[in-house]
Amino acid sequence: MQSNDRKFNKNSLILTLKRYNSAVTDMEKTVLLPSLLRDVPSDEVLDHDDAAEESCRDLYSCYMMLKAIRNTVESNLAPLDDYKVKNPGLNKVAEPHLDPEALFRFHLRGLFSVMSELTKQTRSVTEKYLDIIGVAN
Repeated sequence: MQSNDRKFNKNSLILTLKRYNSAVTDMEKTVLLPSLLRDVPSDEVLDHDDAAEESCRDLYSCYMMLKAIRNTVESNLAPLDDYKVKNPGLNKVAEPHLDPEALFRFHLRGLFSVMSELTKQTRSVTEKYLDIIGVAN
């Protein structure tokens, strides 16, 4: 019998999302006192991107962001119709000029990249927390 992960190609979106969910679950189980992450610089976790620096000022902010993203991925995705209503200009500009399959593949590659990076960041927060409390991996 194969494990659930082996049912999917190693690069499948479902497996990528499962890996991220698993990393966040492990982080939550490991980080028993998230407040210990306050004021610990997150420069090892994130690249020096202006948008990333604002959302992850310290490891605690990063911890909270990673959990929020997981919650959004699991249950709070806005329906496509709501997105179109909030961004009507996008539909007029992007959709008529791009092949839907090419647009899908472009965004899917971006999603894989982002989810893989978030999984790495989640594991890094977990490892840093273990270092803070003095537990060897």
